[in-house]
Amino acid sequence: MQVKETRNEGLKRGYEFTLPAADLAAQVDAKLKEAQPGIEMKGFRKGKVPMALLKKQFGQRVLGDAMQEAIDKAMRDHLEQSGDRPAAQPQIEMVDGETWKEGDDVVVTVAYEALPQIPEADLSGIELERLVVSAADEQVTEALQNLAKNAQDFEDRRKGSKAKEGDQVVIDFKGMVDGEAFEGGTAEDYPLVLGSNSFIPGFEDRLVGAKAGDEVRVEVKFPEEYGAEHLAGKDAVFETTVKAVKAPKEAEIDDELAKKFGADDLEALKTQIRERLEAEYKGAARQVLKRALLDKLDSLVKFDLPESLVEAEANQIAHQLWHEEHPEEHGHNHGTIEPTDEHKSLAERRVRLGLLLAEIGQKAEITVSDQEMTQAVLQQARQYPGQERAFFEFIQKNPQAQQQLRAPIFEDKVVDHIVEGAKVSEKTVTKEELEKAIEALDEL
Repeated sequence: MQVKETRNEGLKRGYEFTLPAADLAAQVDAKLKEAQPGIEMKGFRKGKVPMALLKKQFGQRVLGDAMQEAIDKAMRDHLEQSGDRPAAQPQIEMVDGETWKEGDDVVVTVAYEALPQIPEADLSGIELERLVVSAADEQVTEALQNLAKNAQDFEDRRKGSKAKEGDQVVIDFKGMVDGEAFEGGTAEDYPLVLGSNSFIPGFEDRLVGAKAGDEVRVEVKFPEEYGAEHLAGKDAVFETTVKAVKAPKEAEIDDELAKKFGADDLEALKTQIRERLEAEYKGAARQVLKRALLDKLDSLVKFDLPESLVEAEANQIAHQLWHEEHPEEHGHNHGTIEPTDEHKSLAERRVRLGLLLAEIGQKAEITVSDQEMTQAVLQQARQYPGQERAFFEFIQKNPQAQQQLRAPIFEDKVVDHIVEGAKVSEKTVTKEELEKAIEALDEL
């Protein structure tokens, strides 16, 4: 294979690979000879089929395979000799592909952007500040009060009291469509909190003002988009008997409340809450620390960036921000979204930091283990209840999806590696000061 350089500008590379027709023909002959002993054909014993007949029968297919193998090998050899690492899949095109015929030389053009040489980054002088927040007693108390609200009980209202929104009514009901009872439309002693919107729109409203012992005819209409197609958009009648009206009552903050949340007693629950709050604060403080580190790394080294990577990242940023500004648009039929200079500047930062962190991680021999990947897949699968198996299969078959899960794990491990070798001081702050620091991240 003959290789001629056609472009060498910055990170952009261009080459012309020429495979002489004689070399290609020799490869085809070699492949056919290798396969000849195992080929059977009518009129010939196994392994005795003449080469001319093999060429006529299998020549074109073998020719295509030989051509592809030769180009792939030439590409591998070139990258090994040049030391280039393409930023994306090289563009390979056959010259005169439509008019090429057997006996002609094979000429292909190869174009790609090489990843830049990353300068050695001096990480020894990096100084960082870690914010530390302890959970105050009032924050633990506030969390306890919220738990008590979520664990509220209900107690019977005085006889004859009318149900209000927020009350719980205990009901028997029988639902009918076109005069016929339908499956799933009947229940006894059903506890329904008015205002919870857990029933068909309009159902709970009709029970506001009802008293224990009342029989209420609830007339509603199933939504057009209702899950059960045979009920969607249909008028329905629910013959309903109110058996009890109960007022909400916050749970007492005591040992019994603690047991509802899996703790032995109230003190144990307080300890759990304090630990959970401080873990949340620690996670938020890490975000602040990580941003400070990335800012320092961004100014530490400069190098050329592959335009293709920057352009792809800028387009992705513009697309993501557009959807955040237009949450009502769920599809992608919105035309082209042109990245702004701000998008391009952010893209350059992300690409530069991504390449730098990858280089640091590679030199430090940092990898993502199978166990870490499995944990990430399990965590992501929880977002698709009932479809976990399908999600696992999708990840297994999709290398790009695997990389999207692996990349943030790798980045965090590299960040931790750098932080371990940096000079890190601690600063005790309040919860409010930490929140301001987090808000400031979104403003940058």
